[in-house]
Amino acid sequence: MATFLFEGKSIYYEVHGTGEPLVMLNGIMMSCPSWAEFIEPLSANRQLILFDFLDQGRSARMEEDYAQELQAEVVRALLDYLALEQVDLVGISYGGMVAQHFALKYQHRIRRLVLFNTTASTGHKVDDVFLSWNQAADDPNDYYLTTIPIVYSTDFYNENYSWMEFVRSRLLPVFEDESFMGGMKRLAKSICYVDLLDRIGTITVPTLVVSSGDDALLPPAEQEKIARRLPNSEYVVMPNCGHASMNEHPLLFTTLILGFISTTKTKFRIVSSK
Repeated sequence: MATFLFEGKSIYYEVHGTGEPLVMLNGIMMSCPSWAEFIEPLSANRQLILFDFLDQGRSARMEEDYAQELQAEVVRALLDYLALEQVDLVGISYGGMVAQHFALKYQHRIRRLVLFNTTASTGHKVDDVFLSWNQAADDPNDYYLTTIPIVYSTDFYNENYSWMEFVRSRLLPVFEDESFMGGMKRLAKSICYVDLLDRIGTITVPTLVVSSGDDALLPPAEQEKIARRLPNSEYVVMPNCGHASMNEHPLLFTTLILGFISTTKTKFRIVSSK
């Protein structure tokens, strides 16, 4: 088990493969095992780096609330520890928010940036959604019903309901764990009241912003706001897909990442057919 210390707290990480470094930033309920199905394709020609944020997975639990910027400093500390000057950075949902915090301070350390299903400004509705998660945290079944159905598209949830019931059976014991739930509450709080929209225009690294057409948690309008403000961005919508895009369309999810970070050319000359 590989770990390093960040401000006295143990941070768990994994390195797979060799080549140019690719760092993945977890969504709020994720941890390193969440990427198991993606390790092979993402590390085939890359050095894939996974890690758990504070309050996630096998990393240390905090005792007090914190701002989301702290997780960006964990990213910086990991790159320093691994002696990586520059990386391709991919963040989904919570991880996409942390990626923007990181880019605002350390964009010279990013070669290419990919943001899935995220936001740059939570607003009252998103704040209240995540605060409702914490309100439901005392009852595992209430917590499941509050947090899990919303991250999947209606079609996927209905068509894969037997699998969703299996997921529920696996998650309910986890949601009974006080340490896990304490971390989830702090993670959810760190999402609230974030507004980076007026600042992210200074991020000039090549960026791919990806929406899911049926994302009920952070709908495409949230990613459109980001793409409009980033001066060097491309914007893509995954159709028939909910917030958990990596689970609903894993092949497309992987293809978008590898395609974007593997294309070294940034400017193309349009050749007329006439």
